Amino acid sequence: MAKTYFTEDHEWLRVEGGVATVGITDYAQEQLGDLVFVELPELGKKLVKGDTAVVVESVKAASDVYAPVDGEVTEANTSLSSDPSLVNSAATSDGWLWKMKLADESQLEGLLDEAAYKAHIG
Repeated sequence: MAKTYFTEDHEWLRVEGGVATVGITDYAQEQLGDLVFVELPELGKKLVKGDTAVVVESVKAASDVYAPVDGEVTEANTSLSSDPSLVNSAATSDGWLWKMKLADESQLEGLLDEAAYKAHIG
């Protein structure tokens, strides 16, 4: 069964079988506005928690999306190359950004659950 976690930087990750699907939250996409470009990570890239993994550009600004945990990129959502607005319309489903094989599942313990994330954003 998949479990979802959140970061204070407004990323979400859904973990199942040692693989995390990562995206930005609805709150984050609302703050950014309409996305016009997404720079996806390369397959096989090793990420360390806090590294810039993805850059998203909106009509308002460019923003970094950070790796919430350590791991290796196993897939990128290439649909976003032609349709970055998927992040706006389906941030927590079809608008996911990348998938990564987790290097250390104990890092998940420092992340927020849904209730704590909702309290964080007010």
